[in-house]
Amino acid sequence: MILCITHSHDFYNIDIFFDYLKEKNIPYFRLNSDHLNHLQKIDVNENSFELTDESGSKIHSKDIKAVWHRKSWRINIPEELDENYERIFLKEYAALRENLMSTLEHIPWINPFESEKKIDRNKMLQLKIAKKHNLIIPKTLFSNDEEKITTFFHQHCNGKAVAKLHGVITKSMNGENFLSTTVIDENNLEFIADIAYCPMIFQPYINKEYELRIVYIDGEFFTGKINNSENPDWRIAHGNFFWSEYDLPEHIKASLTAMMKEMDLYLGAIDMIKGRDGKYYFLEVNPQGEWGMLQKELNFPIAQRIADNLIKRIHTHEQNLNYNAYKR
Repeated sequence: MILCITHSHDFYNIDIFFDYLKEKNIPYFRLNSDHLNHLQKIDVNENSFELTDESGSKIHSKDIKAVWHRKSWRINIPEELDENYERIFLKEYAALRENLMSTLEHIPWINPFESEKKIDRNKMLQLKIAKKHNLIIPKTLFSNDEEKITTFFHQHCNGKAVAKLHGVITKSMNGENFLSTTVIDENNLEFIADIAYCPMIFQPYINKEYELRIVYIDGEFFTGKINNSENPDWRIAHGNFFWSEYDLPEHIKASLTAMMKEMDLYLGAIDMIKGRDGKYYFLEVNPQGEWGMLQKELNFPIAQRIADNLIKRIHTHEQNLNYNAYKR
């Protein structure tokens, strides 16, 4: 059985994934991370767990052969709960979720759980590893210091910069609940004083030809190009934007592959920019990034390849277990 950890509003990507597993006669279990709360009965010990979800479906960790941690959302709080108890409710259920996941670390995950957390939480580490593998990165500052940010702007940004939050700030690729990347120039630099309340990442604005969303699956690339050259982020811009298939240069593929291997990631949605200077700029990799628009509009078999990767690694894992048992 393959366990897929997602959320209750997930659709399309996850539906294609499950349909493909059905074709292969491989059982699966959907665990909605936001419903991992009082609605479910959960027992965890040092080696295993047992769970009954809100619909009555049961799963035991011994039956799980692989995991795809697609998305984790904030745990839903019951409406009837006294607000004085909300903090401890969230804290303890988050701890229960973390402990549940840790019992599965010995089996294949599409991305190893600890590796994914480490990379997803540290954009500066991403840039460091990308640069190590010969990818071009923008000059970057993560700060809450008005003076340092102003100096950075004048020294590196040629009159125009972008500021963005470090964390995940969007629920979907259509801009729902999306806080846009902010463009900073001389006219609004004076408002940077409020940065003390919310540190942000600052980079020079790159004049671009287009943006690239690259889905990497264990050495395989599915790349979409979107015709956005004037806006800082196509997801919140108004215009006639469309995806087209794109063939990455081999040296970029080689660098991205080396980067992903060092990050210990089998899957990631990578954002890059092709600058008007002809250079490719690496921006970030999101281990849980969206790719449904590429599957839908370009017919990329991404969901199927994710399933294939897990199936292959299940077989390898079981062969290794059998070999080790035979040696003993």
